[in-house]
Amino acid sequence: MRQVVREFQRQADDADFIAVIDDTGGHTARELLEEAVRLADALSAEESVGTVLVQADNSWRTVAASLAVGLRGGVLAVVNRHTTPAEFAAAWEDIRPDAVVAEPSAMDEWTVRTRLPGPARTVLDGWTCRSAPHRREVARWSDGVLIGLTSGSTGRPKGVVQSERALRYAATSTIDVNGLAPGDAVAAIVPLSSTAAYCFGVYVSLLLRGPLVLTGKWDRAVALRRMADTGVRWTMCVPTMALQMGAEAAGSGILRGVRSITVGGGPMDRGALARAERSLGTRILRVFGMSECLGHTSPSPDDPEEIRLGRDGRPFPGTDVRALTPDGQAAGPGVTGRAQVRGPSLFLGYAREGRIDPPALTADGYLPTGDLLMTHEDGTISVMGREKDIIIRGGRNIDITEVERAVVGHPRVARACVVPVPDDVLGERVALLVVAEDGDGIELAEVIGHLESVGLSKTKWPEYVYDVEELPQTKVGKLDRRGARDLAAGLRARETGRRGEA
Repeated sequence: MRQVVREFQRQADDADFIAVIDDTGGHTARELLEEAVRLADALSAEESVGTVLVQADNSWRTVAASLAVGLRGGVLAVVNRHTTPAEFAAAWEDIRPDAVVAEPSAMDEWTVRTRLPGPARTVLDGWTCRSAPHRREVARWSDGVLIGLTSGSTGRPKGVVQSERALRYAATSTIDVNGLAPGDAVAAIVPLSSTAAYCFGVYVSLLLRGPLVLTGKWDRAVALRRMADTGVRWTMCVPTMALQMGAEAAGSGILRGVRSITVGGGPMDRGALARAERSLGTRILRVFGMSECLGHTSPSPDDPEEIRLGRDGRPFPGTDVRALTPDGQAAGPGVTGRAQVRGPSLFLGYAREGRIDPPALTADGYLPTGDLLMTHEDGTISVMGREKDIIIRGGRNIDITEVERAVVGHPRVARACVVPVPDDVLGERVALLVVAEDGDGIELAEVIGHLESVGLSKTKWPEYVYDVEELPQTKVGKLDRRGARDLAAGLRARETGRRGEA
């Protein structure tokens, strides 16, 4: 982080500027740097603060902590306040930080005192830091500067180690494709504890040296108003947030001053995104990226709707994305294959026992992403789903993504998730969790009628439909498929129980 922090510091020395706007108001660059120096001094009297695990909330504190770590050449690890004690224990074992910075209640919940028994110091206007007395050595991260935990939607969260080179490449490429300029305001409405949210929130704003507009917790009305009032030019969010903001805007065009909104990290339907886009008054861009290889594709705000909302962009300059057939050959345009990616934003590895565990790459340096991908003649790509996103019903494989895409084309469907529910005879059956656009609920017969009209094979139709107020989400706002499976299984079990009682 040292490079971008030095650039930020030079700009602040030349002329102060508003660097953060959050729930408490505006904060200047010089104010944040003063807080950063105090935090760095509290963390260590040595030149390096080492590896610092920070509760990354959406406030000025996360930026000040980033500056502190960057000023002293340390490594920043970010964690969400809602991390459970068990998840924190796993992160601790993987990262083995030299210090922890968090609010006092989190320190108690995570039992940090037993891990770092030294004196606690008050920092960042009421937060606490604890640090180890030993000498801090950051070379163990092989030039890594940021450790972010994956969302944990499909298993134990992993610590993804990224270099400053990777962060700068991903952030600069995003700035370029969205036509952002020095001093532009960007918003971070996804929790900054994720690798992508941190890169495309904090790091982008440090590069632009303009305001980072934050909301402490997700509230669609607050986010819309704050972005409009502060002149935000760009933000990144997950599809659910974009659709919820579109519904809240109610066709007002409140974000017409926003050049574009980048959307990724979940199932996306062109029709639903188009409605949200028109309601908000901006351009939405579907992208393909992951914590391990940040933001590696994007369309342009000037692309037609069919490209911006119907596909997943084109690779950034210097990034290669390919699809392979089952026999390992390159899949040509129009052919679905297993996705692999190679480029400057590729991560260094996972944090394991306090050091880097290098990624499992192909012989020519590609990372298999676990996605199914199709390329097009014009260089754009379409993500067709996850390799493992299937339901096996009576020995027949059903592609979850294919069914979801067909379902969300229904005009009354706001959001939907297809999940398996266990069955004694067939192994699994197809269930649908659905959020209705008008809140009136959608019956199974209506869903089946729509799927028949769009030509989806009868063998893939859902057998159960459950109306929900909202789909389960991870801590960073992505669709939580594990939570969705558990929810559907519970609803199915209760339904079966009621019928048994009858």
